[in-house]
Amino acid sequence: MFINNFDPTAFQLFSLEIRWYSLAYIFGIIFGWLYCKKILINDKKLSLLFDDLISYIIIGIIVGGRIGYVFFYNFNYYLENIFEIIMIWKGGMSFHGGVIGVIIATYYFSLKNKINIFIFLDLISLSAPIGIFLGRISNFINSELYGRETNIFWGVIFEKKDNLLRHPSQIYEAVFEGVILFILLNLLYKKYKNLNAGIISSLFLIFYSFFRFLIEFTREPDDQIGFVFNSLTMGQMISVIFFVFGTILFFFKKNEINK
Repeated sequence: MFINNFDPTAFQLFSLEIRWYSLAYIFGIIFGWLYCKKILINDKKLSLLFDDLISYIIIGIIVGGRIGYVFFYNFNYYLENIFEIIMIWKGGMSFHGGVIGVIIATYYFSLKNKINIFIFLDLISLSAPIGIFLGRISNFINSELYGRETNIFWGVIFEKKDNLLRHPSQIYEAVFEGVILFILLNLLYKKYKNLNAGIISSLFLIFYSFFRFLIEFTREPDDQIGFVFNSLTMGQMISVIFFVFGTILFFFKKNEINK
């Protein structure tokens, strides 16, 4: 048993609080950018374009993640409190919404620069698990997105929530959606150098959705929504949709290779 009583504030600069969640976003983007630049990208022109893309990605993550949370998880509340939509410092971001935002931002950038969107999306997919890992660890520190009640010996008591022993579902997600997903995608990328652009992106959607769907069985549903369909959560329902899209994209790109 572990008692979680971490302070969500990493440090304070005068009157400004710097939270672990903010640092996770910042370092997730920095480490992902460095990984792509130093390890994955060998073409100078592509490297320069990727530098320009980063600002689009940041906007896509923030805007997409926020709008996704509003529509997927708390629509009625924000319908009555419209001005709070922009108050992202109060929390409330959707990973799936962030993915949609990044895809839209990357599409616009790729169209503008006349380059195949999947070249960039594959790079993002290969490095995204770094940010996911840091994000889930910060969720754990913040005592948010906590797990369901359990009696397992590695259970955690989140003091800021209650005194119940719960699954550390954030750690499960950090391991599977972060570490394992990173290893899987990068091993496949390095082993099969002739993969058509888009295959890695499709595998990212497939593997992430699969891991997320399973781990959600240990995660407490959102208070304002509960279960959406029988014992399935909103996160699981959206993951099913992403899994289907990923599978369709995979076979479409696979058939492109075989032509």
